[in-house]
Amino acid sequence: MTPEMTTEFLPTLWFALVAVLWTGYLFLDGFDLGVGMLMRGWARNESRRRVLLNTIGPVWDGNEVWLITAAGATFAAFPLWYAALFAGLYIPLTVALLALILRAVSIEYRGKSRTARTRDVWDWCLAGGSAVAAFSVGLLLAVCTTGLPLNANGDRVGGPFAWLTGEGILGGFAVVGFALAMGWAYLGLKTDGAPRQAAHRHLTRWLPLYLLPMGAWAVVVVSRDGGLIPWALLAMALGAALGAWTAARSRREGWTFVALGASLVAGAAGIFLAVFPVVLPSTLDPAFHLTAQNASSSPYTLTVMSWVAVVFVPLILAYSAYVYWVFRRRLAETHIPESHVVTPL
Repeated sequence: MTPEMTTEFLPTLWFALVAVLWTGYLFLDGFDLGVGMLMRGWARNESRRRVLLNTIGPVWDGNEVWLITAAGATFAAFPLWYAALFAGLYIPLTVALLALILRAVSIEYRGKSRTARTRDVWDWCLAGGSAVAAFSVGLLLAVCTTGLPLNANGDRVGGPFAWLTGEGILGGFAVVGFALAMGWAYLGLKTDGAPRQAAHRHLTRWLPLYLLPMGAWAVVVVSRDGGLIPWALLAMALGAALGAWTAARSRREGWTFVALGASLVAGAAGIFLAVFPVVLPSTLDPAFHLTAQNASSSPYTLTVMSWVAVVFVPLILAYSAYVYWVFRRRLAETHIPESHVVTPL
C-alpha cells in the first residue's frame, strides 16, 4: 500500500471502528442503562429490584468499557475531533461523567444499606444516573452528526450552551427511549415471572413510542446529507424494528432482543455513512468541518493502533461472549435469598 493510499485508508478505517465502538456501547450499555431506569420506573418491591440488579450485575461494568474504548479511540485516532468535541461540550460531558459515577456508586452501595430508606435513596440515584447518562451520551452523538458552531481553528463559538439545540435534545431522548426498549427486551430474555410478563406488556404496547425519537434523529441526519445507501439502511432499521415489535407480541424474547440490536446497527450505519467523511460539522461554515482526514493522527500512529486492535479486540470480544454465556440463565424472584429483602422501618 502506497503512502498516499495509507493516508486515505487508515482515517476511513478508524472512522468505521469508532462508529462500531459507539454502536457497541449503545447496544450493550443501552440495556443496562434501561434496566437501571426501571429500578424505580417499574420495580415496586425489593425482591423485584434485586432481580433487575442481578440481571446486569455481572456485565454492567464490562459494558461501560465500550464507552471508555470509544472515547480513547477517538482521542488517539482523531485528536482534533476529540479536542473540539470535549471542549465544546464540557458541560454535558461533565454531567454524563458524574451520572455514570453516581450510577456505579449506587450499584455498589445499595447492597450495604441497613435501612429501606437508605436503599431507596440509592435506587433513585441508580435510576436517575442511568437516565441522565443515557441522555447526555445521546446529546453528544447527536451533536457529532448535526454540528457545533466551530470556527476555522476548530474552537466553539457562541457561549457555553451553544450545544443546546433541538437536534441535541432529540438525540438525548432517542438514546433514553432506545435504552428503555433494550432494557425491557433484556428483562424479557433474562427473567421469569413478573419482570418477564411486564416486559411483554410494555414492549407490546409502547415499543414504537420508545423508538420514535431514534427514528426521528436518523431521518433528520440522513435527509440533510444522505444518499441512497443511508436511506436503504434506515429502511432496514425500520424493518428490524417492526420485526422486534412482532416478535415481542409473539413472546419470542430472543428474536425481540436480536431484532432491536439489528435495528440499531442498521440505523447507526445509515447515520454515520450519511455524515462521512465529516466527524464534527461546523454550523458556521462547511469549510470549517472536521473530517476524518483533517482531524486524524499521523499514518504511523494509526498503523500502530491498527495492529493493537487486531490483537486485542478479538480477545475482548471472546471474553465478553464467555461472560454472557456463563450468566445466560433466567432469574426470578424465587432466586433472591430472604436475607436480601429489607423490611421498611
